[in-house]
Amino acid sequence: RFLNGTLDIHIELERKLANFLRKDDAIVFSTGFTVNEGVLGAVTGREDYIIWDERNHASIIEGIRVSFSTKFKFRHNDMVSLERQLKRCDPNKVKLIVVDGVFSMEGDLADLPGIVKLARKYNANIMVDEAHGLGVLGRRYNGKGTCDHFGLLPDVDLIMGTFSKSLASIGGFIAGDYHTINYLRHNARTYIFSASITPAATAAASAALDILRAEPERIKNLWELTHYTIQQFKDRGFEVGPTSTPIIPLYIRSDEKTFAITKQLFEEGIFVNPVVPPAVAPNETLLRFSLMATHTYEQIDYAIDHIEKMFRKFGVI
Repeated sequence: RFLNGTLDIHIELERKLANFLRKDDAIVFSTGFTVNEGVLGAVTGREDYIIWDERNHASIIEGIRVSFSTKFKFRHNDMVSLERQLKRCDPNKVKLIVVDGVFSMEGDLADLPGIVKLARKYNANIMVDEAHGLGVLGRRYNGKGTCDHFGLLPDVDLIMGTFSKSLASIGGFIAGDYHTINYLRHNARTYIFSASITPAATAAASAALDILRAEPERIKNLWELTHYTIQQFKDRGFEVGPTSTPIIPLYIRSDEKTFAITKQLFEEGIFVNPVVPPAVAPNETLLRFSLMATHTYEQIDYAIDHIEKMFRKFGVI
């Protein structure tokens, strides 16, 4: 990308993303995974700190692993644990708090109000992974993500996102202030030494972003479907995780049953994700049921009926 992989269409998308998220600049990477790996491997130095939620996505963990900074992990969404780790940091060094905006396995939201409060208290910066928030969350169904949902876009320094979820393409991006983005453009190794996303993938993501901005009724419909579906599962006795999003975790707590149910549902035309260790703890195996704005109530009812049948067959409910 760095030497000869940048086309006008890449720059156009980067400017569009920065404008959408009200940041100075943005750069596009080959995948969402390489965004987190490259940014976190470069953005802080040897004497700095990265403080991260224990349930962050694997790409964040990989980026933290290759960083030379000191790393502190805090318990999931636990502000007492986060503050304890911030107190361990040298107050004169850079401190970066990194979290998923929406946690990908269970669909719950980061406690951004609490994180922002502590970041201000301890002079820390914040990076949020909006892979599952972009195109879903945001005030007035604007799709700007978890940060906007809480009214905290200006308080978050770096916003990461992918094109492989709501934007229906491939690739990822990081958005932030001009100086940080320019630094990453020259220092993030996964940006410099990876090929660019294709013009077709770039154009697809750009067009999807245009639709997202022009048609908020799609997001409104997605949330109506989400509230309906969660309530249906709860009314039928499912153990539903702490979701606040269209990612709906259905606990099974058995690897064998999870794989068997997934296979039989697939044969019935229902695609769900089996989530087993190491993606979750050994006793938290689940099915991830995800919704799209284009699903119909008839399709959802069909899926719920068959999932209930399988869960009862295997003695889960």
